[in-house]
Amino acid sequence: MKSGSANISPISRTDVVKTGLEPSDREKIAESLSAVLEDTYSLLVKTQIVHWNVRSAAFLSIHELTETQYNELFGAIDVIAERILALGFHVPSKQGHVLSPTGEAVDPEASANDMLELLAGIHEACANRARDAAEDAEEMRDFVTHDLLTERIGAHEKAIWMLRAHISV
Repeated sequence: MKSGSANISPISRTDVVKTGLEPSDREKIAESLSAVLEDTYSLLVKTQIVHWNVRSAAFLSIHELTETQYNELFGAIDVIAERILALGFHVPSKQGHVLSPTGEAVDPEASANDMLELLAGIHEACANRARDAAEDAEEMRDFVTHDLLTERIGAHEKAIWMLRAHISV
C-alpha cells in the first residue's frame, strides 16, 4: 500500500460542515482517509479481477463471495469519500492517486488459492492502514471518522476470514 499524501485540497465554499475540529486536524484526517480510499479502490478492482478470472472446483462459491465483497467495497468507497467532503476537502481525483492501482497485481493465470491469499493479504494491509488512521482520528477527537474506520477494519477482517476459509489446504 502507498504511504504518501493524497494531495487533498480544501473546499472553498461556505457550506463546509463545521465539525468543531481544528483545521489542521481535519486536513490530517482527510489525508488519512484519502489513503484509505485509494487502497479501497485498488482492492475493489483487484477483487473484481479475481471474480472474473478465478478457475476452481469451487468457482461458484468464490465467484459469489468476491461479488459480495466488491459490492461491499463499492459502498464503502462512497462513505469514505463523503466523510472527506464533510471534513471540508475535495475527494482526490488526480491521475496517480485514487485511480491508480497499488501493490501487487492479480495474475489472471494464478491458482484460486493464490488469488484468494493475495486478496486476503491486501485486506490485511487495508485493515492496518485503517487502524492507524482510526487511532489518529481518535486522538484528534474525530469520533465519526474513528467509527467509520472501525467499521472498515471489521469488514476487512471478516473478508480475510471468508477468503481464507475458501482456500484449499
